[in-house]
Amino acid sequence: MQRRHYGTLAAVAALSMAFTLTGCGAGSGSGNDVTLKLVAADYGSGEANTSQKYWDDLAAAFEKKNPGISVEVDVRSWKDVDRDVAEMVANDQAPDMAQIGAYADFAAEDRLYRTDELLPIPTQANFLPLLNQAGEVDRVQYGMPFAASTRLLFFNRKLFADAGLQPPKTWEDIRAAAAKLKADGVTYPFALPLGTEESQAETMMWMLSGGGGYRDAVNSEYDIDSAANVETFTWLRDKLVKPGLTGPTAPGHLDRQAAFEAFTKGEVGMLNGHPTLMEAAEKAGVDFGMVPLPSPDGAATSSMGVADWMMAFKQNGHREEIGRFLQFVYRDENVLAFSDAYDILPVTVTASTEMESDAKHSKLKPFLEELPTSELYPVGKTSWAKVSKSVKANIGKAVTENGDPEAVLSGIAKEAAEAEAAEAATSAK
Repeated sequence: MQRRHYGTLAAVAALSMAFTLTGCGAGSGSGNDVTLKLVAADYGSGEANTSQKYWDDLAAAFEKKNPGISVEVDVRSWKDVDRDVAEMVANDQAPDMAQIGAYADFAAEDRLYRTDELLPIPTQANFLPLLNQAGEVDRVQYGMPFAASTRLLFFNRKLFADAGLQPPKTWEDIRAAAAKLKADGVTYPFALPLGTEESQAETMMWMLSGGGGYRDAVNSEYDIDSAANVETFTWLRDKLVKPGLTGPTAPGHLDRQAAFEAFTKGEVGMLNGHPTLMEAAEKAGVDFGMVPLPSPDGAATSSMGVADWMMAFKQNGHREEIGRFLQFVYRDENVLAFSDAYDILPVTVTASTEMESDAKHSKLKPFLEELPTSELYPVGKTSWAKVSKSVKANIGKAVTENGDPEAVLSGIAKEAAEAEAAEAATSAK
């Protein structure tokens, strides 16, 4: 990771222990007999490594230091958690905090505390600059980054060696390798998860690889049905899906977790993955390599970065208690404990620097190096939650045998424009 982001902030972050929440203006209650409710996403793959254990241990440690404040954490699947929180908010049953994938629509509805109402300046300044900026709506930060990752192309070294293959550098290399792996009987030569779990990520990776993206490079407006994006999904349809190189499950019905599990069973030749896949593959005894997702001609392109967000709702009025808890959450030892448990990249300067210098995290360095210059989802747009939902529901149709990538992408773009227009109308009132 490039240290130029960190040197000037390390000393500032070290001051955080000297600040209290009174110093940053928080103070809505006495801190006695309050129960905070947090709804959080599960980063585990099952009961054995569910995030519930992490949060239960963290809450117990916090409660020991803060008598009178209890924390109840409800951990839910990534498939459900964003929708569940939205339903809670719509029913006037917002939790005190939510750790999910998007925050901007709640911020636009004036439901969230600003970050500076909750955390002292040194804690705010310790977030990685890219993530701090991504947590803003109209230059005010509401989303606090909780976990980050970037993506690389994973490949099974044994399957590649058996087939006499080298790591791919171009899209044609991917196609040719997948064809050879299929001939060798590999179940998923290239796993392409465009199902409802996290297809917005797979979509963005391929868009960036093809020179496109969700937004244009000039004014950051949506450009979902750009010529580059249409060309990318036409290539996926014609070169990977139609020839049967993506396995027995249609991409639109293949979820990320199922693809990851197949990789750990040795059934996948290649797939895009994040750091969590490393530990699962290692435990399963899979020898794997990692390279940036190739581009059509092998030239370097932007990588995708992902941040998941912590937010605090104003409905229950527990600002001081929420602030105390979140300051505890963002202590280095707690940030690193979560990162260690799930091979997730830390979101703070000091924790990232510590991870980078620790030899036991050497395999995470390729991901860490990608993060400062990666491109994130347009999470600062209040329309993003609706756009992401549309991508999850529709993108798989673009690569079916009779799919029409241009029509599918245009349909998603239309929903994005409608969401943007609704946002503008709301702002004008």
